[in-house]
Amino acid sequence: MTHLVAGVGFRHATQPDEIAALVRAALEAAGADPGDLRALATASDRAGEPAVVRAARLLGVALVAIAPADLIAVDDRVPTRSARIAASRGVGSVAEAAALAAAGAGGRLVVARMVGAGATCALASVPVSGQSPSP
Repeated sequence: MTHLVAGVGFRHATQPDEIAALVRAALEAAGADPGDLRALATASDRAGEPAVVRAARLLGVALVAIAPADLIAVDDRVPTRSARIAASRGVGSVAEAAALAAAGAGGRLVVARMVGAGATCALASVPVSGQSPSP
């Protein structure tokens, strides 16, 4: 079984259903089973937002808060470059960086940033060694 983590970035007005639908679309794009999803990850300053908390519940997975330093630490592996996000966050894509950081060492992107109306999502594989996504 493949273990995946979804990284998300989102605007404040984004609804939980939109975040969950975008994650499901990313899973479909990867040809993955919804049961392969282990966690939903986002920037730590956004992890308490009701929309992402509810989206994690809708998806039936844990929500992982990623510290700014941990997002920046994986930026050299983030292929998507948004000038606006780079200026405000220090990373090219919050979704990709959150997915990679949560997947841990050896994690790799399986779906690059997908864009919805108010959210972005990327999927990373978690190395199969019995590890859970990093907190």
